[in-house]
Amino acid sequence: MPSARLHAGERILLTLWVGGLWAIGYMVAPALFATLEDRALAGTLAGVMFNIIAWVGLACGSLLLLFNQIQHPQKRLNLRAVVLLIMLALTAIGQFVLAPAVADMRVEGLAGSEAFATMHGIASIAYLFTSILGLVLVVARQEN
Repeated sequence: MPSARLHAGERILLTLWVGGLWAIGYMVAPALFATLEDRALAGTLAGVMFNIIAWVGLACGSLLLLFNQIQHPQKRLNLRAVVLLIMLALTAIGQFVLAPAVADMRVEGLAGSEAFATMHGIASIAYLFTSILGLVLVVARQEN
């Protein structure tokens, strides 16, 4: 049976990660592009925030996976672990593959190109899936 502190810590980490995903991705970034006339500046600021939430996600997701393994030593590969692993994989791909590719294209002046739009679209879809999977964890009943 998990301790109350472990459960509270898990809820805090999940709230920090998933809340940050939704706040940055679906409120703050769109607000930047809607308010700032300089789209490059809006993109730069959004990129900084996406970088921060990616690192938050990698840290929180790793700890959440560890907590899950402590809570379920008999069934380590449970649904919660699978969802966390997918979220971590999507976050890592976004952070270490897609974001650098998008940034390189911006530096090369390809921000208006079809290749940029495709890469940005793939990154957006990965982020959306991560956000939705995070909501699944928030609403899923956790076995105690």
